[in-house]
Amino acid sequence: MTAVKRDRRIQWAAGSAVVLALLFAGVATVASARDDGADHAAAPAPRAPAVDSADAGFARDMAVHHQQAVEMSFIVRDRTENEEVRRLAYDIANTQANQRGMMLGWLDLWELPKAAAGQEPMAWMAAGHEGHTTDGMDGMDGMGGMEGMAGTGTGYRAHDGSLMPGMATRTELDRLREADGKKAEILYLQLMTDHHKGGIDMARGCARLCTVTVEKRLAQGMVEAQQSEVDMMARMLAARGAEPRP
Repeated sequence: MTAVKRDRRIQWAAGSAVVLALLFAGVATVASARDDGADHAAAPAPRAPAVDSADAGFARDMAVHHQQAVEMSFIVRDRTENEEVRRLAYDIANTQANQRGMMLGWLDLWELPKAAAGQEPMAWMAAGHEGHTTDGMDGMDGMGGMEGMAGTGTGYRAHDGSLMPGMATRTELDRLREADGKKAEILYLQLMTDHHKGGIDMARGCARLCTVTVEKRLAQGMVEAQQSEVDMMARMLAARGAEPRP
């Protein structure tokens, strides 16, 4: 193993440690918040969102959505030596692992399950909450919109491991694992562009439907940051003689 490759593996290992540290920090923050609340019984605690609320649904679904982005980013690190793609993948993995830890921490704080039995993915967007019916669905252009919802109209139609809009299928992940060099770079950028577009639609839905201020703020931040990365990936694809998938 060359010194350069060894340094890169050390860098990625260090990055993984950072991700884990952020996740554990999120859990510690939740535990601290609970303890602080116990010491201030006189202050009324804000009512936790319901299990079928947009707040809970977004936290659950986006945590799953983010996990795949982290997985794809770690796959491509071993399939290319291109520093630009590896740097983007590192940034996405770090950011989305941190955000995932925050959302799972909120579910713990709200004492809600991380997987709601009997609820389809995206049901919180399709059914509408707090008087809304289809608010949050307007941004589903290109992701299937209501046509991408299951026949009951209560959730996204999962297929081949793609549980939500923009998620890669198992077949596509296998293709990424088998690709090398420029082919791996192009496929990763295309899959991640689709992934971000689906995530942006979901985040817009939360920005409209969620009621917890800090979660709405996080969702709006996701919209802005991921749109910026979508634009960047379009330029990176163009530099490789490719373009986002239709």
